[in-house]
Amino acid sequence: MRLIAESLAKFFSNKLNFGQKPSTISMKLTPLLLGTFKLDGGAMFGVVPKSLWQKKNAPDENNMCTWALRLLLIEEGERRILIDTGMGHKQSEKFFGFYYREGHHDMDRALKEQGLSRADITDVFITHLHFDHVGGAVERDPESGDLRPFFPRARYWSNARHWRWATKPNAREKASFLPENIQPLEKSGQLHFIEVPEDSDKRLPTELGFDVLMVSGHTDAQMIPLIPYGDKTIVYMADLLPSVGHIPLAWVMGFDTRPLVTLDEKAAFLNEAADQGYFLFLEHDHQHEICTVKHTEKGVRLDQTHEAHDVF
Repeated sequence: MRLIAESLAKFFSNKLNFGQKPSTISMKLTPLLLGTFKLDGGAMFGVVPKSLWQKKNAPDENNMCTWALRLLLIEEGERRILIDTGMGHKQSEKFFGFYYREGHHDMDRALKEQGLSRADITDVFITHLHFDHVGGAVERDPESGDLRPFFPRARYWSNARHWRWATKPNAREKASFLPENIQPLEKSGQLHFIEVPEDSDKRLPTELGFDVLMVSGHTDAQMIPLIPYGDKTIVYMADLLPSVGHIPLAWVMGFDTRPLVTLDEKAAFLNEAADQGYFLFLEHDHQHEICTVKHTEKGVRLDQTHEAHDVF
C-alpha cells in the first residue's frame, strides 16, 4: 500500500508541475532588447547573392538590413551578469547616423524595467570589443566630459589575447575597435581577463558559472558563452551566428577577418548544437530571439525558432 501511495503522490506531483520550469533552477535569464540598427546587406551576407539573402532579411532602398542589439542578463544569487552592452551614446550624431538606429538604446531604462539599476550589475562579459558589443560599457560624464565605466561596481571581462588584438587593431577592424570604448575600462581598474591559453580555440571554463567557446573567424579570440540552465544549454551566439539566416555554412559575414576559419568553426559548433539540442540566443536577429538546429540531408539547418519566455 505504501508503494502505491508513493507512486500516486509522485504521479500527481508530476501532473501539477507539468509545463512549469523546474523549481530547482535558481538562475534567471532575461533578454534586454535595446533597439535596432542597420548594416549593409551585402556586408552582412558576404559572397551570398542578394537574390538569396534578401529573402532572409529584406533590405531597404539603400540596401541596408535591420539588426537587433539584444543582450542577456543573468541573475543568480548575488550576481548580476550582463553579456555585451550595445553601442552606447557617446559617439557623435554623425557616427550614429551611419547605422539608422531605432528604439530607445537606453541601458538604464532596460535595467529599470527589470527592477535594477546600473549599480546592481556585478559583472559585464564582453564577447568581443567591436563597438556594437562594447560601446555601452563606457559613458561620457555629462558635466566633465570624461570617459568612465557605465557600470560603477562591475567587473568587466575580456581576455588578454583579444585585448591585444583590439588595442593594436589591423586596418580592416580599426573602425570597429574604438579607443574610447576600450581604454577607459583598463584605466578604471575594473578590467579582468578570462584565462585563455595563447593557442586555444576550444571550450574553456570560467569563474562566472558558464563555459566559453573560443572562436577566431570573425575576430581573434571572440568568446561565446554556453550557459547551463536546468537541463538546457543556452548559447549566446554573438557574431559566430548573427541570425538564423547565417546557419548555412557558406553564409558568412563580409566583416569576418578569417572567413574560412568561420566556416570550420560554424561547422563544428552547429553539428554539436544539433547533436546536443542547444538553444541558440541570437544577439542580432531582429525577428527571432532563440533558435534550435537539426541535421538534414543538406547539412545542419534551422529546426525551430522560440521566444525567450518559452525557453527560460
